[in-house]
Amino acid sequence: MVDARLERDAARPVAVALSGGGDSVALLHIAATWAKRAGRRLLAITVDHGLNPDSADWNRFCEIQARRVGADWTPRRWEGEKPASGLPAAARRARHALIADAAREAGARVVLFGHTADDADEGDWMRERGSTLGRLREWSPSPAWPEGRGLMLLRPMLGERREVLRELLRETGAEWVEDPANARFGRGAARRALTALPEGEGLRLGERSDPQAERVRGSALGGGRSNPSPFRAKSDRLTALGRSSPLPLGEGFNGIDNLASTLLCAAGHDRPPRAAHLDALAKRIAAAEPFTATLAGARIEATAERLLVLREAGEFRRRPPAPLPLAPDQPTAWDGRYEITADAPGWSVVPALGRLAALSDADRAVVSLSSAAARGALPVLIRDGDPRPVLAWRRARVLALAPRRLKLASGETTQEKDLADAVHGETPPPDLF
Repeated sequence: MVDARLERDAARPVAVALSGGGDSVALLHIAATWAKRAGRRLLAITVDHGLNPDSADWNRFCEIQARRVGADWTPRRWEGEKPASGLPAAARRARHALIADAAREAGARVVLFGHTADDADEGDWMRERGSTLGRLREWSPSPAWPEGRGLMLLRPMLGERREVLRELLRETGAEWVEDPANARFGRGAARRALTALPEGEGLRLGERSDPQAERVRGSALGGGRSNPSPFRAKSDRLTALGRSSPLPLGEGFNGIDNLASTLLCAAGHDRPPRAAHLDALAKRIAAAEPFTATLAGARIEATAERLLVLREAGEFRRRPPAPLPLAPDQPTAWDGRYEITADAPGWSVVPALGRLAALSDADRAVVSLSSAAARGALPVLIRDGDPRPVLAWRRARVLALAPRRLKLASGETTQEKDLADAVHGETPPPDLF
């Protein structure tokens, strides 16, 4: 599977999410074995949520494990106040955003995650009870937006059971961390319902066949001398877990998934609508009758001939965004739908809503090519001391993010090497401006 998805001998790194748990430690060793054979650099990314007093020890443990297998390592921390409710979802969103930022900063296009078949089962259990948790897929776009734009996630162990991986860890004498948070919240209830959790709390390394486990634990967490990877002798067996044929195009997607992806791409955010609202919209579409509706920040216009999904420009009237300053030559995501790079200082980007009449005749001619409902959501630039706005394309390099996002979400792009290909609709025709 890893070979089928990833490039060999590429200069950019492959990233791996490393929490220190058993699944991520097993993945780290699998990825390191593959990376050495494929001539790729490996970057391990660890996120500290700031929720556990032992997190500094966990970070140090993760760094030791990464360095031991020859991977680079970078930490990220979730800063700021934590929500009083909805903490697991907020932490998950923050984790994905921080990992995506670190991966993109390093030039990676793919991040490996250690989800297993047990994680998929637990997610199914939670969704049956009303959770909005997304379905895990072997190959899917980063759910963080806009931080994860253009970034894919690969889960090579999704067909393996958690206990199988831990047994391999025990056989090799490898160590891992048990996070007590796994026993709480919805995920903990799912695990208790589906399988028994290991006993114990706090920073506890997984059970090992080595009777000196506690002594080794202290050495590892204390930053002692690094030993060769204990997985070396078992590398072929472990790497075999990540081998299979690639998924057929579009496998794992259905009409509801595609509809949700389309709405999010049009609206420019990562907060999917509730399942009941999505189902109701799907039924209206299936009825093939004309209607106009809004959902999750998107506007849906259905006629007998076509279905048009747009950014709901009225959102800007209800919640006017502040002008977003553009630093010269620094790509900046705006409204989750455009990446804008100005070549001079002093510009800020705002929505065209309420400013269309002030555009030049040439800009209004370009705007007229768009659907009337889409015009207010177009980006325009303003500058201090100049009251007249200009279409962003006039003064900046503008990349529309929705076309690539939708293509990646639909499963059309199946390999890392194709992620840099140009996507139709990202940039306007050269003769338009």
